[in-house]
Amino acid sequence: MTPDPVQRLVVELAKLPGIGEKTAQRLAFHILKAPKEYARDLSRAIQEVVEKVRLCSTCCALTENDPCPLCLDPRRDGKVLCVVEGVSDQIAVERTREFKGRYHVLHGVLSPLEGIGPEQLRVKELLSRLGSGAVEEVIVATNTDVEGEVTALYLTKLIKPLGIRVTRIAQGVPMGGDLEYADQVTLARALSGRREM
Repeated sequence: MTPDPVQRLVVELAKLPGIGEKTAQRLAFHILKAPKEYARDLSRAIQEVVEKVRLCSTCCALTENDPCPLCLDPRRDGKVLCVVEGVSDQIAVERTREFKGRYHVLHGVLSPLEGIGPEQLRVKELLSRLGSGAVEEVIVATNTDVEGEVTALYLTKLIKPLGIRVTRIAQGVPMGGDLEYADQVTLARALSGRREM
């Protein structure tokens, strides 16, 4: 039987998404076998993330500084806004080096079965940004699964009456696929071939 602190670590690691009990156990023993400084550095990194990282008041991305560096970058085109589900999707789009506009992170998609409606997403913040009149085009870059498509249609119905062009990322990202797992070439093609909604 493993010592109590080790079991507690396994239990906490198993709470991470995609980590089962066996993987959590392997991670716990890896941490135990590593030099003590590794565990201290890991602990400090986790604590620092919890204490310092917050949402950007402009785009709702995760950041240490508010507003985030992308929102402050004067080289970004403020007339084009790319709306993504999560920060991992924003990072995936940014990796393509194809998009030069600004972002808005929803932090999820509409999913009535899971009780996720517009109130649980950053839709109110998006509409507030669009009210300034600076944005001319909104690229809806949600995943191409059912929830992503429903969210894209919902956003289109809200945004089009404002007189703002709404486009959707083009084919290239497979149906049911997640943006964060798409390769850079596929995602770059999807952005450059976006279509009117």
